[in-house]
Amino acid sequence: MQLDMLDHVNIRTANLEEMVDWYTDILGMTSGKRPSFQFPGAWMYMGDNAPVHLIGVTETPTHETLQIEHFAFSATGLPGFLEKLEQSGVDYELGRVPEFEILQVNIFDYDGNHIHIDFVGPETDGLPV
Repeated sequence: MQLDMLDHVNIRTANLEEMVDWYTDILGMTSGKRPSFQFPGAWMYMGDNAPVHLIGVTETPTHETLQIEHFAFSATGLPGFLEKLEQSGVDYELGRVPEFEILQVNIFDYDGNHIHIDFVGPETDGLPV
């Protein structure tokens, strides 16, 4: 067996509407087609793929019940993304991956889930990290 890519991450949230808004406004995803499950939720799309599945729950998940430390996306367009984060008031932290030419932009979604957006190439040059 050979794994090719991450299909999706499933996130439980007591703030479904706010999470949909956050993934739409901050990461540019769109809420799209989802099976008719017997529970609330949303599938957040990037093009034809839905890498983030949100599941509506009534109780706020805690760090004891969450089982994910972070998930990541690769991306391009670093300057525009940083500008968007600053305009939206979203805190972020930059970090470089040792021995790789990857710049990570670490952010947290509306519920506090850790996400990093990975950038490579010339657009990462000159940043103080």
